[in-house]
Order: sequence, then structure tokens, then C-alpha cells
Amino acid sequence: MSKQISIVVPLFNEEESLPHLIDWIKKVLDTKFSYEVLLVDDGSKDESWKIIETLVAENNVVRGIKFQRNYGKSAALQKGFESSKGDVVITMDADLQDSPEEIPELYEMIIHQDFDLVSGWKKKRHDPLSKTIPTKLYNWAARRITGIYLHDFNCGLKAYKGAVVKSIELYGDMHRYVPALAKYAGFTKIGEKVVQHQARKFGVTKFGLNRFLNGPLDLITVAFMGKFGKKPMHFFGALGSLMFLIGFTLIFYLGIDKLFIHQNAKLLADRSEFYVALISMVIGVQFFMTGFISELIGRNSSSRNVYLIEKEIGDGSQ
Repeated sequence: MSKQISIVVPLFNEEESLPHLIDWIKKVLDTKFSYEVLLVDDGSKDESWKIIETLVAENNVVRGIKFQRNYGKSAALQKGFESSKGDVVITMDADLQDSPEEIPELYEMIIHQDFDLVSGWKKKRHDPLSKTIPTKLYNWAARRITGIYLHDFNCGLKAYKGAVVKSIELYGDMHRYVPALAKYAGFTKIGEKVVQHQARKFGVTKFGLNRFLNGPLDLITVAFMGKFGKKPMHFFGALGSLMFLIGFTLIFYLGIDKLFIHQNAKLLADRSEFYVALISMVIGVQFFMTGFISELIGRNSSSRNVYLIEKEIGDGSQ
């Protein structure tokens, strides 16, 4: 049965926060909306799943999904998106730093202002400098590469039309770039809303150095996939053809020079230009073959989003 709102909450080791989060959501949404809350446990090592089982038993709006092991936030969001039934899908973190009080206005922006996606902007943050400075650098780079001028790409609090989350695919760490993925899928009306940011009350942040290192690589991947994901030959083939043409032209020039101009010059194999031309042609062929193989893989690959689900409970009925 369709809902007005699906709230997807990926989580990892958030046992203390979950009861408070559900109480807060119910306080805001009960009697006002038909909704469901999908708690996706990404292989927590604490008592998070036991808490989820209790919450599902006590609240008919709560559903729980438990991964057999830790796959990452993108995987949890992907599974939540696949399972969601809402006309509007809200994502938020489980650590109580995202306020459910924002949900009604986010819903209104999607339904009545016809945004495809609305991203939260934590204008005033309650995070340490070790997290805020990398985040600012990341947002600056993301704006320039994607052409989407959001202040806070990585804010966990976002709202989507249901069609958006059914049209994109998350894997790896691509959850940081959902606005870009939505844009490349044809959903271009992307808005932003200033949202409250609460200080963390329980547990510890999951932000680590690996996110700072992997972020730029993921951004390049998203930009490339958005432009050439369905046509890799257009990138690799063009680059390979250019490299081969440069090498072939240089070889042709050296051959003409040896045969007709400087017949007594040293052998081609003794000239450094010959090896530059040869390497250029070899690299050109390699790029071309990379594009060709990428096309074959892209047309015949199966879905990469296969995750081991240990348990799934709740039907989200209200």
C-alpha cells in the first residue's frame, strides 16, 4: 500500500539513538501523514537490531532490514530505496543530528513546489573542524564538477520524489552524490533547504580519513559515469583514436624524411622520435580496446546491488 512518506534511515551501531528517533518522528508525523520508517541496519555490532525488533513490535509504521554484514551507507540507502512505498522518500541519519521537524516542509516542497529532490543544508554545523574543513573542500569541488550548486551535498537529510529513488543506483560510496546521479537520470529540478543540525548525543561519528581520501575519486567516477557511463567508447575511443593518429602521423613523417629527405640519416630504430610514435600508437590501441570492452561489459553485466539480507521485519502498515 502506497504511503505519502517513506523515511529511510541507514544505521550502524546506533542502539542508543533509535528509540529517541522513532519517538521524535511519531511526534511530528502521527495523525498528519501516512508514512513508514525503514530502519536499515548495516551489519551493526551492538544491540541495534534488537532495538529495531522491539520498535517494529511496538510501532506498525516501522520496518527493519538487517544486512548480514557491513556493506556501507550507499548499500543501506539502495536497499531502503528499493523497499520504499512512499510518494515522497526522506533520508536521514540515525544519530539524531537530523531533525524530523524538517520533514513536513520537505514534503511540501516536493509535492507543491514540484521539486524532484530537495537537499538539506546544515548552514550552522555542530561538528569538529576535522570534519567541517574536508566537507567544505568536498562541496566546493562537487559544485564545480557536477554543475549543481548546492551548499551541502553530503547532508543526510534529503527528500525525493518516489520516481527519483527508483531511477538511480547507489553502490560504493555514491550516496554523497545522489543529486548528481538524479541529474544524470533526468531529474533536474533540485532544491535546497536550510535545516537544523543537532550535536551528536550518543555514540561516535563514523567520519574517517578514508572518506576524505575516497571522496575525490568517487566524484570523478560520478562525473565520468554521468557523461560516459552509457557510452564509454565515446571517451576511450576518441582518446585512443587521437593518440593513435598522433603516433601514426609521426611515424609517417619519419618514414618520408628517411626515404626522400635525409636518406643518409641514422636508422629509424636509432631515433627517439620513432619510439615516441610507437608508444603513442600502442597506447591509442589500448584506449580504443578499453572502450570496446567497456561497451561489451556494460551491455551484458548483471546488477551489482546484491546484498545478503539476514532478516527483514515489519510491513509498514498504518
